[in-house]
Amino acid sequence: MKLLKRSALLFFLLSTLITQAQDALEEARKKITSGDFAGAKADLSKLIAANPKNKTALSLSGQARMGLNDFYGAIGDFTYAIEIDSMFAEALNYRGSAKGGLGDDEGAILDFDKAIKFNSKYTEAYTNRGLAKYNMEDFQSAYFDFSKALELGPADADKYFNRGVVKAELGEFVSAVDDYSKAIELDKADASLYNYRGVAFYNISNFDKAITDYNEAIRLDPKDALKYENRALAKSAKEDFKGSMEDYNKAIELNPEEPETFNLRGVTRFNLEDQDGAIADYTKAIELDPANPVYYDNRALSRTEKEDYNGAIEDYSSSIELYPGDPETYYQRGLVKLTMNNKYDACLDFKTAEELGSTEAKATIKKNCK
Repeated sequence: MKLLKRSALLFFLLSTLITQAQDALEEARKKITSGDFAGAKADLSKLIAANPKNKTALSLSGQARMGLNDFYGAIGDFTYAIEIDSMFAEALNYRGSAKGGLGDDEGAILDFDKAIKFNSKYTEAYTNRGLAKYNMEDFQSAYFDFSKALELGPADADKYFNRGVVKAELGEFVSAVDDYSKAIELDKADASLYNYRGVAFYNISNFDKAITDYNEAIRLDPKDALKYENRALAKSAKEDFKGSMEDYNKAIELNPEEPETFNLRGVTRFNLEDQDGAIADYTKAIELDPANPVYYDNRALSRTEKEDYNGAIEDYSSSIELYPGDPETYYQRGLVKLTMNNKYDACLDFKTAEELGSTEAKATIKKNCK
């Protein structure tokens, strides 16, 4: 009788301890969900100290460390959990994510493969593997993984967005619009969804719809310079150069350190025949990024329009120095030299352009270089 009472007492104590541990794990999980990673880590450290083989505590500890950007520590926790249970899909999935956080996409994919092997319906693992494959520019495989994640469900805006981005990378812009639209149906407050759909519309030359989407993206997020720049490009495509200028001005106001925005505003000013303004913008772009040959080419065009031929040749020469493999730059420099009646040097440039594959240069040589 006493033995029975002692057994019952031990069973009660063991059950109590298990319940307490489960409660502690659930509390740690809630802290992770709410973003209290430090608090979760502290709680889990106590649980692991009491039971070093608690694989769930180790996995949660790894997730807390990831939240604190301690990816190496996280990998250590997940690895310990996997050593306890080699088929622990959750730990494999999260270890893959931690490796991805360190830029090791190949290592991450190996872990995601194993997670999916042990749990073929693990939606998050398919999504994560798709992201890793996207980073490695294996877009077809990423497309498969994102599609599989959608098939397994539940459907959400992120899943459609991910697949839409991959479709765009594959040049399937019409289909990308469909996925972005489904994402927007599920989350109408995400400005980036409208922005990306706008880019897809732009790429199929539906500039009106692109502008409509950029309008909504800007309404939801008026502090993002890129969205104004995108709308400016669509307006330029419709030859609304004044409207384009307004957007570039706003983009530069929000981000005055982006050279490409100055370059694009310069192109707009060129189209408005404001060559002085265009040259000023190209010059600013060059100051911010002196290694981009396109900026020199564009400034050379404006200088040519102003009949500053020496300045144009100087810019084309700088461009060639940075990128000597572009036949168009040699050809354009040759045209400027021809305008200056320097036929000998012009023909040398045309010859180089022809050797690099320019058909225009070949025709110009027949006409001018005998």
